[in-house]
Amino acid sequence: MDLNIITTRRSIRTFDGRPLEPEHRAQLEAFARGITNPYGIPVTFAFFDAAQNGLSSPVITGETLYMTAKVPRAEHAEEAYGISFEKLVLAAWELGIGTTWIGGTMDRALFERVCEVGEGEMMCCMTPLGYPAARMSLREAAMRKGIGADKRMDAAELFFAGDFATPLRDMEPAVADALKAVQWAPSAVNRQPWRVVRVGDDFHFFEKRDLAGGGRYRWDVQKIDVGI
Repeated sequence: MDLNIITTRRSIRTFDGRPLEPEHRAQLEAFARGITNPYGIPVTFAFFDAAQNGLSSPVITGETLYMTAKVPRAEHAEEAYGISFEKLVLAAWELGIGTTWIGGTMDRALFERVCEVGEGEMMCCMTPLGYPAARMSLREAAMRKGIGADKRMDAAELFFAGDFATPLRDMEPAVADALKAVQWAPSAVNRQPWRVVRVGDDFHFFEKRDLAGGGRYRWDVQKIDVGI
């Protein structure tokens, strides 16, 4: 994936009302079927017409299509979900299609019913899919400002050498690019809960947990962020 796609992608909550071009939807559906993750946990994607299924979110305007996914409850299911979902999010952005990760501001029971989430499965998040409007709504602008969506933590606060006391510096270009991609990844309310410690050629990922889990849904939203 081009680093420019990762660093320029932003959450879109204001869409122009146009349905996806048929070829774009077909490309994304085909891409979704081929997505894998390092844990070998199947993540099943589904696309739903908003009006036909009565789907909406109070923070979204102008959307016509939603995409969601479900995954079996298993160790590392959240990370697998994050990895897989973000692959599709980036593929959409490369086509000029906007998305935004949504885990709470929706009628979860309705989305789970439409997605046919079964016993032993979980549907953690969903996203609208569409073409960004020329101007974002006032609500979206306020939300972005409130969470500092256009900013990221300094690399010295995220990446370390040997221990958590020593910031990682003097990186090879390939490593620097990879960690820049990590730095600019999206996360719930822009908390960036990942921490990376380099030991030799190994990179150890940690979760700095400071948000509650999924309540009765029994998942850790920040593990999804680490997967992203």
